[in-house]
Amino acid sequence: MQQIAPEPVDSVEVTILVDNLFDGLLVSEGPAKRPSFGPHLLNVPTTFMEDGLVFDQPVVQHGFGALVVVRKDGREHRVLFDTGATPDGLVENMRRMDLSPGDIEAIVLSHGHSDHTTGMDGLARDLGPTDLPVLIHPEFWNRRRLAFPGREPFELPTTSKGALEGAGFEIIEEERPSFLLDGSLLVTGEVDRTTPFERGMPGQQALKGGEWVPDPLILDDQALLMNVRDKGLVILTGCGHSGIVNVVRYARKITGISEVHAVVGGFHLGGPAFDPIIPETVEALAAFDPGVLVPTHCTGFKAIHALAARLPDAFYQSSVLTTFAL
Repeated sequence: MQQIAPEPVDSVEVTILVDNLFDGLLVSEGPAKRPSFGPHLLNVPTTFMEDGLVFDQPVVQHGFGALVVVRKDGREHRVLFDTGATPDGLVENMRRMDLSPGDIEAIVLSHGHSDHTTGMDGLARDLGPTDLPVLIHPEFWNRRRLAFPGREPFELPTTSKGALEGAGFEIIEEERPSFLLDGSLLVTGEVDRTTPFERGMPGQQALKGGEWVPDPLILDDQALLMNVRDKGLVILTGCGHSGIVNVVRYARKITGISEVHAVVGGFHLGGPAFDPIIPETVEALAAFDPGVLVPTHCTGFKAIHALAARLPDAFYQSSVLTTFAL
């Protein structure tokens, strides 16, 4: 494959708009800028408090969404990467940070699972008719279900193509890597699977040709890449169903850039099925020597703590409304 490195940028900011955790006691440190917690947030009416107000807390959910701001040569671009698990959680958290959906120039959806796509509903209502581009992999539309031994299979919600087109979004389907915004951001497309231990999501099936067939690999899983001048790659994942080590390997392969400055996003190591591969994954990530490591969403308690212990200088706790300056 021909190498296609994104243009170097001056800086990248990743703001966590949707995630599984919010910790109001975290303080700003290193690249992590945390929201201030104080009386300015006492603005939610209630009849059960003496002064009639409580703190305006962000929406927290099992899902992921992030705003990416890229700065290069005095220009600024804003891209939304995933939109969360509920119709209004993402736009509500944008409101809390005084961020306008109207400033977004493009949307990248990492894959078709609803905990990364449902916020398109609230965005569409907030934006009104729009021709905003939405980049996806062609298998994004697959109907899927989970089928585990001893349990009745259940189907997962699937994004409606008609609804997105009806709202005016420009849907762009690409299997291979594709550029955004002056060549500053690279969408990986389908990620090569090269590790022996990252085997996708057991128990998932897809409806193809009228039949439910195994679909553990989730081929629509893709990541977003940026190249920060004199620092290296910033790699943003949604769930990392491709395997986070596969994602980093592939990012280095297609860009020709070996330095890994930051890896942010879901690594999908939560749950008993993934416990056995946590040690191998942690060691492989450590070998890349990332400057910043922010595991989010579906990474899971055990893996997050293993990564924090193994890479204490690089690790930063994710929390909704945190901005990472990279």
